[in-house]
Amino acid sequence: MPRTALLVSAALLTALLSPTASHAADDPAPVPVDRFEGEVPFASQPAEGIFTWGSGTDDPPALQLTARSDAPEGAEVLAGSYDIGGYGGFTHDYASTEPAHDWSAHKGIRFWWDGQDNGKKVAFEIKDGGANGEASELWTTSFTDDWTGWRQVEIPFTDFVYRTDYQPVGGIDHVLGLTGMWGYAVTLPVGVKGRFAMDDVELYGRADQSLRANVTTDAAVYPVKEGGTAAVKVTVATTGSAPIDDPVTVAYETAGGTADPGKDYTPVSGTLTFPAGTASGTSKTIEVPTLRDKAAESAETVPLKLTVTGAKAPAETPQVVVDAHGLPYLDAKLPVRKRVADLVSRMSLAEKAGQMTQAERGAVGDGGDIATYALGSLLSGGGSTPTPNTPEAWAKMIDAFQLRARATRFQIPLIYGVDAVHGHNNLSGATVMPHNIGIGATRDPRLAEQAGAVTAAEVRATGIPWDFAPCLCVSRDERWGRSYESFGEDPALVQSMETVIQGLQGRANGRDLSRNDKVLATAKHFVGDGGTEYGSSTTGTYKIDQGVTKVTRQQLEAVHLAPFETAVDRGIGTVMPSYSSLDVLGDGQGPVKMHARADMINGVLKDRMGFDGFVISDWNAIDQLPGDYASHVRTSVDAGLDMMMVPYTYKDFTGTLVDEVKAGRISERRIDDAVSRILTQKFRLGLFEHPYADTTGAAAIGSPEHRAVARRAAAESQVLLKNSGGLLPLKKSEKVYVAGSDADDIGNQSGGWTLTWQGSSGNITPGTTILQGMREAGGNLTYSKDASAPTDGYDVGVVVVGETPYAEGVGDVGNGHSLQLSAADRATVDKVCAAMKCAVLIVSGRPQLIGDRLDGIDALVASWLPGTEGEGVADVLYGKLPFTGQLPVTWPRSESQLPINVGDASYDPQFPYGWGLTTLTRVPQGGATTLRALALAATAAERAGADRTGRELVAEARLLVQQKVGQRITEPVAKPFADADHLLLTGRYGEAVQKLTEAYRAA
Repeated sequence: MPRTALLVSAALLTALLSPTASHAADDPAPVPVDRFEGEVPFASQPAEGIFTWGSGTDDPPALQLTARSDAPEGAEVLAGSYDIGGYGGFTHDYASTEPAHDWSAHKGIRFWWDGQDNGKKVAFEIKDGGANGEASELWTTSFTDDWTGWRQVEIPFTDFVYRTDYQPVGGIDHVLGLTGMWGYAVTLPVGVKGRFAMDDVELYGRADQSLRANVTTDAAVYPVKEGGTAAVKVTVATTGSAPIDDPVTVAYETAGGTADPGKDYTPVSGTLTFPAGTASGTSKTIEVPTLRDKAAESAETVPLKLTVTGAKAPAETPQVVVDAHGLPYLDAKLPVRKRVADLVSRMSLAEKAGQMTQAERGAVGDGGDIATYALGSLLSGGGSTPTPNTPEAWAKMIDAFQLRARATRFQIPLIYGVDAVHGHNNLSGATVMPHNIGIGATRDPRLAEQAGAVTAAEVRATGIPWDFAPCLCVSRDERWGRSYESFGEDPALVQSMETVIQGLQGRANGRDLSRNDKVLATAKHFVGDGGTEYGSSTTGTYKIDQGVTKVTRQQLEAVHLAPFETAVDRGIGTVMPSYSSLDVLGDGQGPVKMHARADMINGVLKDRMGFDGFVISDWNAIDQLPGDYASHVRTSVDAGLDMMMVPYTYKDFTGTLVDEVKAGRISERRIDDAVSRILTQKFRLGLFEHPYADTTGAAAIGSPEHRAVARRAAAESQVLLKNSGGLLPLKKSEKVYVAGSDADDIGNQSGGWTLTWQGSSGNITPGTTILQGMREAGGNLTYSKDASAPTDGYDVGVVVVGETPYAEGVGDVGNGHSLQLSAADRATVDKVCAAMKCAVLIVSGRPQLIGDRLDGIDALVASWLPGTEGEGVADVLYGKLPFTGQLPVTWPRSESQLPINVGDASYDPQFPYGWGLTTLTRVPQGGATTLRALALAATAAERAGADRTGRELVAEARLLVQQKVGQRITEPVAKPFADADHLLLTGRYGEAVQKLTEAYRAA
């Protein structure tokens, strides 16, 4: 068939199938955007070009310009293939060195698409405003590939909506102006191998006023106390802020809803007129009076129907809500228990199901589904942030979601949760603390509490009352990608750091939760997530994360359950089960996913330990249970889970839960228990009285006072492993050569869970790098990242190397990560340490294998992931503060030793658990005689309950032993040395000194 005939056939098909394809005779000529004839190169900014992108190295599609005889326009088309696991697509950006384009004269954008009839949605975005194509607002829509062969897809600009789940910029004006356009992007389907072809992208049609002008209301919901008057502000606005050309009318009337006209409110109707020439942004107000009666009532709705002529109407009908009033659960003077019982007695099954549901903020868009499904909770996953990512924007976003909850019958407030695992780490500019492994290295429970208090204050000041922290995992294998989320490998160390719970929540009785600087905390991940066996994971390419923990009942109790018992005693408000499976040897069950273990959640946590908070699932975790979806819901709820984190499947969950209860497969008693637990915490948080953000503490976010706590934590977390010749602390008079990949990288030193789930390298958030901290300390420095600068003439080198960020199973050793320094890092260490005396700082979430280079290194520091306050690292390097940190985990000689932990029968590490040299501190003299005296004194302190004295005596003994041992760490030294630190943490001070004496003799 000749090409011209093909074009005619395609055009005729389009006209038949797409009613939008007809065009007015006076429409302007189409304006080409892409003809795909080679006029736009494959290139990225600043040049104009087409480029691909994706979530990983395998996800960007393969693109080429291909000659095809059936090309709808010209001789070539853009063709490609794809196999996307995360996300991927391609972009055409205009040159950032040239002015943006003006598309405002046109109706929309269209292109030819070679359909594969795969039934998949293809997302199409356009870029508006900002400095360039990669710093512009994204407006999105989609079409479904459900045909075969070429078809012209026409998309009016009115179809595009502002992306709420992701924006690359801090917000411009949230208006599709069309006068500053930078191009478009196509996101291809996920989870299916495919190919595509595209041709002739162009602007079409003539813009009309309904495209350029729109009518909005200042809110979607207008709560008002009974007898008050709601004021609905109606605004007309235009893209580009030009006055309207033609009149715009808005007819309004109150109709429908659950309120009774004449009894609950006075009906209103009428018309607002905005004459031609009205300035953009002009507003008029509609008042809806409500009426007072004497009855106690739940909330009632009054929809205000708006009919707009001459402009685009609001996306939804605004609702006036007469607040619930006079009901017992609203009486703040009543005990929480009575308020909960009253409210639960009034709720429908659907409303209870909604309270048990947690959705992701990106899934609910503007939030209309919050009322539709009576949702009880929202969360921000890692990196799910508002635009711009500021405290004000967080508070405004959460307040907007809370406003939606006011449209529900009982106006139950949302509880919003976030993973603030080392500070308010999703928020740009927040104070980012060292990760938990560094906090464990401080051995400072008071500092852990202070870090929790700073985190709570910054989180609550942005309107968030709930933190998915702390992680109480006991990390038993450093190959685990989450090992840095643990305080350490010893349950006694983890328990000692649980003062962080009081920092987050306040007093154990929950009376501080309503304060504007406290949050509900979450103990995670129950139970045994730190003990999974390497190679047991069945999640994607993970190796150990989400695997199987095989333990005896005694090991389970002593190692993994003990921290949760402490958390319950400290009043922890919520608990999150682990993705992992638990295999208790001898119980006959085999490996069972923790989200299904009723014996552990109901039996141990709730019944035996007396946990009275609520249990929240992990992200989509119930989907990992065996069976169909109904069994996922049934099994997890019956196991004792009270709220489900079902980020994007909240509709399926609520519907299935209701069906299971109606069918009698889940008891209503279990539902009432779950909802009662959730509501109890909402009442304790004061959310019913104060659902909106209290931002009075926002000025303290990232403040010098808060950063001072993080700086101290960074300093105390530094563990000095080796210090030949007293190289550290540095002298300000010394000429220092600084090198290494992590010396000047705030992203690397902060690690995963910083701004995004996985974190990233680079200047991602305000803070001070280690290099900057050294400069501010007054050091005489030269910096060369890769040590390419000449190395002659320096007194000492400081090489800062280590890991790049990762999180969860993505960071498992064997999943693209190892315990070895990178080749570049090894080369930098070798070059600097061969040229001068050197100190090597390892920035990492776990030990790195350094034994083959240890002889050539004069001083070695485990810096962990110190967060945004690199000045804290400089404080100990230059002697402003002493090195006092101790290893929270065993530092292995080789990977073949793993797992290796304190208490093992065979124990021969590079550095034992508890090891940590000090500076600026006098080491006791006298050897074995001194140790005998210290043992007697420590035993006496233990008997007298003088814990502080006991700890100080053990610390003196440890310093004495470390001085004698030096770097001659053998198994007879390491085993009793590590055991001593465990004994210290369990209050057995006399035995601890005896173990240290054993290590001293072995040395």
